[in-house]
Amino acid sequence: MNRGFQGVVTTGIYCRPGCSGQPKVENVRGFEFAAAAEAQGFRPCLRCRPDQGPGWPDWLGPSELVCRALHLIGQGALDGIGVDDLATRLGVGSRHLRRLFDEHVGASPVAIARSRRAHFARRLLDETDLSITDVAFASGFSSVRQFNRTMLEIFRYPPTGLRERRRRRDPIAAAGGALSVRLVYRPPLDWKVMTNYLAARAIPGVESVDERRYRRIVEWDGTAGVLELRPDHGDAYLVLTVDLPQLGGLIHVVEQARRIFDLGADPVVVSSALRRDPALAPLVGARPGLRVPGAWDPYEVGVRAVLGQHISVAAATHLSGKVAAAFGESVDIGDPALTRLFPPPTVLAEADLAAVGMPAVRAEAVRTFAGAVAAGDLALDGARGLDTLVGELEAIRGIGPWTAHYIAMRACAEPDAFPSADLGLRRAAGNGGGPISPAELETRAETWRPWRAYAAMHLWTTSGNGRTRSHPRVTTAA
Repeated sequence: MNRGFQGVVTTGIYCRPGCSGQPKVENVRGFEFAAAAEAQGFRPCLRCRPDQGPGWPDWLGPSELVCRALHLIGQGALDGIGVDDLATRLGVGSRHLRRLFDEHVGASPVAIARSRRAHFARRLLDETDLSITDVAFASGFSSVRQFNRTMLEIFRYPPTGLRERRRRRDPIAAAGGALSVRLVYRPPLDWKVMTNYLAARAIPGVESVDERRYRRIVEWDGTAGVLELRPDHGDAYLVLTVDLPQLGGLIHVVEQARRIFDLGADPVVVSSALRRDPALAPLVGARPGLRVPGAWDPYEVGVRAVLGQHISVAAATHLSGKVAAAFGESVDIGDPALTRLFPPPTVLAEADLAAVGMPAVRAEAVRTFAGAVAAGDLALDGARGLDTLVGELEAIRGIGPWTAHYIAMRACAEPDAFPSADLGLRRAAGNGGGPISPAELETRAETWRPWRAYAAMHLWTTSGNGRTRSHPRVTTAA
């Protein structure tokens, strides 16, 4: 068993694969999810610490609907609503959703959310010096009483007892009032290529990216703060540092930050699938840690994608900076590189974008897109599937298939999104023989499902130096 968890019936403990304990095979039960092991009465091993693992992957295979539900739970969907409302967002009945979770997960949606909060809290107890009360609310618990009860039920220790057991090497120091936590992922991760890609597209005043770190202004619970991601020693986690006025709901800040570097991906699964294409195999072998750069704010990347239609990366980046400067709220955090919040959808829906030199058709597309997000008519949460999302985006005048798939790919973490009209992709797929047609590329890409977005990233990064090509161009309206 090389993935998931192992429950040992003779001890009542579940472990990560590779734990030094060696139970008899007949006493071991396999679980894909920690919550499933906990639902069967197993408690986490105090030696291998299952709570320190990267969590569930973004894509599990057997049920796309379950994957989407898990994605929403990771965003905090069950923190304020019930399973019935979650099922409605997914477009199914709650009874059907519960049945799918029983079949594919082995635990209910509520149990998954509960386990997620508890394991996040355990990490905060280990890695920070936050008070027990602050840990409770940062982890999404509604009360300290609920927090204490849950931790005792899952770990068999109260929060104070767990903190006393923490390892001295676990806490991470952070400057000033900032807080740092580890974001665990499944290695490898191609930090250099990912930061090159993000740096070329960083919105001036809002984001700052170099080979050492990614930084940006964020708005959380109505106030501005700073978020920073950087690699640390080893190859299994990034360090996230957040400087926010209050840390309630920190678990959701962490979840959004993980999406920026696609930390939920399982590169072994993706690479194994894409290597089946002989033409892709060398590209995947050269960059096995390549992922799909994501976003802190899906709406922000959607606007950036519309702004970038038919122009270079540099021009689109300059234009996005002008939009932020003209319509975003000014903030002063003492960093000249970070001075603006990106304008919210309610602002851009009414903005006079001609003032920043934007063509009328593109300006109208931005306003319509922002208006749909502001009104709740366009959900960028990945709940309803790729085809539905692309259809809703293409219904906006000025947004074509390329832009719709690009938004789905980067903003909504759709692993099978694929802008087949992109000239850069068609040229790379032609392997030096000139660009192939979109139809030919679509046909060839059928074998890459459900990982076409990752195949696109490999094709876009074929120049040999780890840098992406110029901004993707299309031959049809986007």
